[in-house]
Amino acid sequence: MKVSLAEEMRQIDKKAASEYAVPEIILMENAGHRSAEVMDNLLAGVAGKTVVVLVGSGNNGGDALTAARHLYNMGAKLKIFLAGNSEHFSASTKVMYEILTKMGLEIYELTSDHDWDRLHLALKFANGVVDGILGTGFQGELRKKTLRLIEEINTAAKTTLAIDIPSGVEADTGNISTVAVKATATVTFGLPKVGHLFCPGGEAAGKLIVDDIGIPAKLLNDSSIKQALIDDMMAAALFPKRPCAAHKGTCGRILVIAGSRGMTGAAALAAASALRAGAGLVTLAVPDSLHDIMEVKLTEVMTKGIPDAGSGFLAGEEALQALLELSKDYDAVLIGPGLGRASATQELVRKFASEVKIPLIMDADAIFAFTSQPDLLGKLPQIPVLTPHLGEMARLLGVSVVELRGALVEIAREAAKEYQSILVIKSECTLVAYPDGDVFFTSKGNAGMATAGSGDVLAGAIAGVMKQTDGGLAPLLGVYLHGLAGDLAFAAKGEGLIAGDICENLPQAIQNLRKTPC
Repeated sequence: MKVSLAEEMRQIDKKAASEYAVPEIILMENAGHRSAEVMDNLLAGVAGKTVVVLVGSGNNGGDALTAARHLYNMGAKLKIFLAGNSEHFSASTKVMYEILTKMGLEIYELTSDHDWDRLHLALKFANGVVDGILGTGFQGELRKKTLRLIEEINTAAKTTLAIDIPSGVEADTGNISTVAVKATATVTFGLPKVGHLFCPGGEAAGKLIVDDIGIPAKLLNDSSIKQALIDDMMAAALFPKRPCAAHKGTCGRILVIAGSRGMTGAAALAAASALRAGAGLVTLAVPDSLHDIMEVKLTEVMTKGIPDAGSGFLAGEEALQALLELSKDYDAVLIGPGLGRASATQELVRKFASEVKIPLIMDADAIFAFTSQPDLLGKLPQIPVLTPHLGEMARLLGVSVVELRGALVEIAREAAKEYQSILVIKSECTLVAYPDGDVFFTSKGNAGMATAGSGDVLAGAIAGVMKQTDGGLAPLLGVYLHGLAGDLAFAAKGEGLIAGDICENLPQAIQNLRKTPC
């Protein structure tokens, strides 16, 4: 499924009218009808129940007015309040307003203290609330009236349906400047928006329901929309079934370069995850002084000691040449988990990346090695896969995490292009950005995965599927499997899950995915 930016959705609506003769008011009618149906489901039937409908001046308000009509016809008791100015209604919203007035429904404006008291009382005794105050066009700061209104809604804490997006959430970022409606559910139209996926907006949205409201499918699947969800069908299509004649060589030979004194766990998790993701053979290259530890720690993963002069970290020309020679026998290489940040190690990473010829995944400390020289990434002989979390990405670009979050999609897209890299940016909604401008978002994962080592498992999973699918698409499949494995682990362990639990659930995630029709 595609994911739209606010302006892209506006253009889709315009094209529906101009190219397909689907007028705006028809889409508004469908949106309002669907919103009423969702509220009916949320309340297990609205007949005889009180629903407060809050109406803004834009088309979002028109959707709310339409929903109010359908809720009334379903038997709901309505309390309708104008959050905006009726003089500023769009043409379609004005029609919906006039229909309600002709039906004899009373619509209150919020102009006096008495009106606010009326709203407060209505919310106190309401069964449900429809938020049609602001739409996807909101950016910046809330007006005082709107701020007060949202706070009233949240204080009432009723079953709340947001139309398109919770008021106060920015559609292109998920950012909230001050406060936003805390919705039980959000019904959005056409396509999900970026703001539904990233916190705090994603959390404010509650359960997300997407409805096409009659928009022609060709518009919703237009190739000019460069964002998409990594959903079940996409992941299944990326993961062909193994032929009966498969062997370890055909499933991928993966080299993992990781570990330093005190950080052997990261190396073990990454290597084991590559195997759990289905790789046929995985070799872990570690500092020679740590080799005996890893041989005991790992059974199925092969290990290779790399000269380290007893230092416990990789550095120097001898180690570099040993790694380059070793890599010739593998299909892909993952470097970075627990590698350490000694200056000599960073130099080794940069030299290795500039000379290795096979697909390259860089995680954690390998990314750190390029922090002072990010331009070198665009000069590497391959298109590397980088797996930073938000802090690592911000450090690489020389910006703050706040700045990065404020325009994450835009920044990630530009960075992937500039550095000719595939960026897997880990957050509550992991994002994959490609140099050609395509951006993908995970549809799996949970807050329980916020645990040490989870990123190592992700890097290993991406490496593990590198030979099992098109190499350039491996990050999408790896991100999906990692999130699904995390969901399986969470179902069994809750928030006490550890990274090893995610790793152990990768085979079950694969099994579940195999059942999904492509």
